[in-house]
Amino acid sequence: MKPFRTPAFIALGLMPALAAAADIDGSQLSVLWGVPFAGILLSIALLPLLAPMFWHHHFGKVAAAWALAFLLPFAVVYGPGAAAAGFVHALVAEYIPFVILLTALFTVAGGIYIRGNLHGSPALNVGILAVGAVLASFMGTTGASMLLIRPLIRANDNRKHVAHVVVFFIFIVSNAGGSLTPLGDPPLFLGFLKGVDFFWTLSHIFPETLFLVGVLLVLFYVLDSWFFRQAGELSRRDPTPDSQPQALGFDGKINFALLLAVVALVLMSGVWKSERQWDIAGTPVGLPGLVRDLGLIAVTLASLALTPRQVHADNQFGWGPMQEVAKLFAGIFLTIIPVIAMLKAGVNGPFGAIVSAVTRPDGTPEPAMYFWASGLLSSFLDNAPTYLVFFNTAGGDPAVLMTTHAATLAAISAGAVFMGANTYIGNAPNLMVKAIAEDRGVKMPSFFGYMLWSFGILVPLFIIMTFIWLR
Repeated sequence: MKPFRTPAFIALGLMPALAAAADIDGSQLSVLWGVPFAGILLSIALLPLLAPMFWHHHFGKVAAAWALAFLLPFAVVYGPGAAAAGFVHALVAEYIPFVILLTALFTVAGGIYIRGNLHGSPALNVGILAVGAVLASFMGTTGASMLLIRPLIRANDNRKHVAHVVVFFIFIVSNAGGSLTPLGDPPLFLGFLKGVDFFWTLSHIFPETLFLVGVLLVLFYVLDSWFFRQAGELSRRDPTPDSQPQALGFDGKINFALLLAVVALVLMSGVWKSERQWDIAGTPVGLPGLVRDLGLIAVTLASLALTPRQVHADNQFGWGPMQEVAKLFAGIFLTIIPVIAMLKAGVNGPFGAIVSAVTRPDGTPEPAMYFWASGLLSSFLDNAPTYLVFFNTAGGDPAVLMTTHAATLAAISAGAVFMGANTYIGNAPNLMVKAIAEDRGVKMPSFFGYMLWSFGILVPLFIIMTFIWLR
C-alpha cells in the first residue's frame, strides 16, 4: 500500500496549507470575482421563468456550477490552499450552523398542527400576521414563519387570490417582526455577541418597527378586503369544509417544548464564553457553538421521533422546501466569499465608494446613509455579515455605538432587518416561505415580480422612515 496516495493522507498533507491561508484580502480583488455571485442571483431570478422544468429538476446543479465557477479559478490564481481555506470557513463557520438551525426550526414547527377550520377572512389574516410579528422577535423570524405559514395557507385554501397574503407574510413575519431582540434575526444576534445589550434594539427602534408593521397591516387589510369582496373569490371548493367542525387547538404539543429548547440553545451559544476551541483547517470552532449545533441536531431527531405521523400528514410536511433552501444557499454562501471580502476591505476595496458614502465630511457617521447602505446590500447579500461590515465601519465599539452613535447603530440594525424583505434571498425564511407556498399550490410572484411588490410598498415606507427618524 502507498499511504501517501490515500485521500486521508492527502487531506492531512493539505492541513498546514489550509491553516496558514490568511483571510482573503478584499482590497486586492477585482469586482469580476463577484460574477459567480451575480450569476447565481440571476439564475434564481430568471430560470424559474425562462426554463421552469429545467430549474425544478436541476437548481442544485446550477448552484453547484456557480460555486465551482468561483472556487476553481480562485484556486488557480491564489492557490488551492487559499481556495480550500475559504471553502472550509464558509462550510464550517457559516453554512453548517445555518442549515442545522433552519432544519431544526423547520422540523419542530412542521410538527405543530393548528387544528380547526380557519377561514381566511381579512380580519383573521391580519390577526395571524400581527401574532407572527410579535412571535418573530422572541422565537426568530424563521421559527415564527415556519409555525404560522401552513395554517395561514390552509385558512385561505378556498380563495382565488392568495399570493398577496404570502407576500405580506414575508414582509411582516419573516422580516420586520424580528427587529426587537437578538433572537429575532441573525444580524441582531451578531450585535449581541459583539456586546450590544439584549434589549437595546427594543428601546431604540421600537417606533420604527411599530410604524412599519402597523402601516403594512393596514395596507394588507385594505387590499385583502378588496380581493375578498370580488366576485368568485370564494368560488373554489374548500379543501377543509365544516362538515366535521373541530375546536381550535394544537397537535404535536411536544414541539412547543422543543421550540423553547431551540431558542435556549441559540441564546446559550451567545451568552456562554469558553476558551475551548478546535481548529479545523484554519477555522476555529468554539465549544459553545459545537454544543449548540449538536443540541439542535438532537432536537431535530427528537421532534421526528416524538411527533405523531398523523400530525406530519395533516401539515403536509415534506422535505422539499428545506432541500431547495439548503442547495441554493450552499451556492450563495460560497459565491459570496469574495463579495464580503471586498466589502470588508472598506475604502481600500472595490466597494470603497459605498463605505465612503456613509461618512460625513467631518468624519462622523451619517445614519440615513448607513440605513440605506446596510439595507440595500442586505437585500441581496447575507444580512448578518453585512451588518458586521457596517458595525465595524462605524467604529465597532458597542459602548460608543449604543450611546454617542445610537442613531447610527439603530440605522444599521433597522436596515439589515427591515430590508431583508426586499428580495426572496434577503433573509432565509423568505425563500422557505415561498417554497412552502408553492408546494401548496400558491402561484407566487417571480423573483422580479416579488421585487415589484417590495419596491412598490416597502421602499416608500423606508423613505418616510428616513425623513422621520434618520435625518
